[in-house]
Amino acid sequence: MLNRNNLYFIRRKVTNHIMLSLTFLSVVLTVLPLLLIFYYTVTKGLTSLNLDFFIAMPKPVGEAGGGMANAIVGTLILIGIGGAIGLPVGIMSGTYLAEFGNNKFGNVVRFLADVLSGIPSIVVGVVAYTIVVLPMHHFSAFAGGVSLAILMIPTITRTTEEMIRLVPHSYREAGLALGIPKWKTSLVIILRSAWKGIATGVLLAFARAAGETAPLLFTALGNRFWSTKIFQPIASLTVYIYDYAKSPFTEWNDQAWTASLILIALISLISLLFKFLTRSKY
Repeated sequence: MLNRNNLYFIRRKVTNHIMLSLTFLSVVLTVLPLLLIFYYTVTKGLTSLNLDFFIAMPKPVGEAGGGMANAIVGTLILIGIGGAIGLPVGIMSGTYLAEFGNNKFGNVVRFLADVLSGIPSIVVGVVAYTIVVLPMHHFSAFAGGVSLAILMIPTITRTTEEMIRLVPHSYREAGLALGIPKWKTSLVIILRSAWKGIATGVLLAFARAAGETAPLLFTALGNRFWSTKIFQPIASLTVYIYDYAKSPFTEWNDQAWTASLILIALISLISLLFKFLTRSKY
C-alpha cells in the first residue's frame, strides 16, 4: 500500500499536469483566433492582390479588376489627421497627470480618460457628426480625423502617464538642481527617458484608429473617386471592407478580403516601424 507521502506526491504530480494542460490549452485558445484570422485573410486576400489594387481606382459592378488606391491613401490621411490632433493632446495630458496631476482635478481627468477609452466607437462617431459634420454641413476627412483622434487620446494619455511615472525621481531632482524649471524638466528630460514606452501606447492608438469603421461612416462617409482634400468626403479601407463584404457580388467580396489583408499589413508595418525606432542601441 502507498503511504501518505507517496499519495501526496502523486496528487501533486497529477495536479501539476492538469494545470500545465490547462495553461497550454489557454495559450492555444489565445493564439488560435489570431492564426485563423491570418489564414483566412491571407488565403482569400491574395486572390485579388496585384499592382492594380494599389494604383487603380474602384471599378463599377460587372467590370473585372480595379483597385482601392483612393482608400489606401484616404486611410493614411485619416490616420495622419487623427495623429496630428491626438498625439500632442494625449502626450501633454499624460505628462500633466504624471507630473502635476496629484489632485482632485487630475483624478477627474483620469476617470474621464478611462471612461472615454471604453465608449463604443459608434457613439464617438455620432458625437463627431454632431459637433463637426453638422456645423460644416458636409462630411469630410477632417471630421473623420477628429473622431479617430477622440479614440486615440485616452490610450495615449494613460500610457504616457504610466511610462512617465516609471522614470526615476532622481532625474527630476537632477534637472531641478541644475536650475531647470519643472515644466522644462518634464518636457525635455522626463519625456525623453519615457519615449519608448510612450511609443508603445501610440502604436496601440494608431492600430485601433486604423481599424475603425463606425465613426468614419458618420464623419468621412466615403468617396468612390480620388480625393485628398481634408474638407471633402474621403475613402477608407475599413468602409470599403464594410461595403464590399456585404455585397452580393463575388468580385467585391474578394476585394474586401484583399483590403483586409492590406489593412493588417499596414498595422504590422506601423508596429515594425515603431520597433525599429525604439530599438535599444545596446
